[in-house]
Amino acid sequence: MSREQILSHVQHTLMELFEVSSSEVSPEARLYEDLDIDSIDAVDLVVELKRFTGRRIDPEAFKVVRSIDDVVDAVESLMRA
Repeated sequence: MSREQILSHVQHTLMELFEVSSSEVSPEARLYEDLDIDSIDAVDLVVELKRFTGRRIDPEAFKVVRSIDDVVDAVESLMRA
């Protein structure tokens, strides 16, 4: 799976689950500050990414995630492992 495919899925997920507008969903967008994603939303995002990847996601790995680009990096690393 390519980085672009992962980014597209993450962007679509944020728009669907959290009603974030497409104009707000850029790789540089910060989840908490720019998109108003809270800790409960972050758990929902991790659950969706688990479905998407078919792999168990360690919540500790996502504690350092701050931006959409960080999410893509984390998923990309997970897919390589």
